[in-house]
Amino acid sequence: MPEITYVAADGTARTVEVPLGTSVMRGAVFNDIDGIVAQCGGNAQCATCHVYVDEATLDRLEPAQPNEDDMLDFTACPRRPNSRLSCQLKVTGALDGLIVHLPERQN
Repeated sequence: MPEITYVAADGTARTVEVPLGTSVMRGAVFNDIDGIVAQCGGNAQCATCHVYVDEATLDRLEPAQPNEDDMLDFTACPRRPNSRLSCQLKVTGALDGLIVHLPERQN
């Protein structure tokens, strides 16, 4: 299983295995990682699963779809060029080693 590292706002990092086909958001929820609220359950409708993808692993992602891109304008913390909604990041073998940084708050 691919490993995803979630880095909290305080710098604490936790690496967990996430099943293929699962979203990065669900990987956080299933592993009790604080900092991902996921109010809408993964439908790209609330922006409470906002993450900053580490620059070292950003090139592994597919581009954001228009609905994700639109929702990123509604995040609680500032949008950055490496902002993504973790519910829209499906785990593939190419994402093994992905690092995401959690914002200070989600709502």
